[in-house]
Amino acid sequence: MDAGVDPILALVGPRLRKVREQRGVTLTEVAEATGISKSTLSRLENGQRRPSLELLLPLAQTYRVPIDDLVGAPEVGDPRIRLKPRRVNGRTVLPLTRPGGVQAWKIVIPRTQSVPKPRTHDGFEWLYVLSGRMRLVLGDRDLVLGAGEAAEFDTQVPHWFGSTGEGPAEVLSIFGRPGERMQLHAQQAMMGPAH
Repeated sequence: MDAGVDPILALVGPRLRKVREQRGVTLTEVAEATGISKSTLSRLENGQRRPSLELLLPLAQTYRVPIDDLVGAPEVGDPRIRLKPRRVNGRTVLPLTRPGGVQAWKIVIPRTQSVPKPRTHDGFEWLYVLSGRMRLVLGDRDLVLGAGEAAEFDTQVPHWFGSTGEGPAEVLSIFGRPGERMQLHAQQAMMGPAH
């Protein structure tokens, strides 16, 4: 067993005793509730018996505490991601992924971003309009997408997206390099034909 684990396991016994005492129950009562012998419970609390998952699970259930509390699992780091918006070509861009692989952004397009400037590059892009109306110029097509509408296209086709000029738009953009094309499946295709 890893030397770093031994000190952690040594603290399990005192935690078990503390939780039991906080609950106001005896070793005999815990033994009856868990099916673990009173002597095994005593040895666990005194550090004379190494705790195992088979012993800790029924104790966690009986004491109604997460098993992490019994073993003193370290706190998980803060799961929040601190988005740092930046201005790119007059738009507010919030990266939603780390660099590399498929990239996702939330883009806020101001009303003034309404003059098409088509460009091309390798990859595929998927756009979803969160709010407002977005204009998409794709090759010789000029489309307007509203909230809840999406488009996917090869970015080697001359393209541009921006405001219709009526107001701002908020867009979710997912971009992948060649070979990373987004796979979309209709719910019916995934679930089979309707009954």
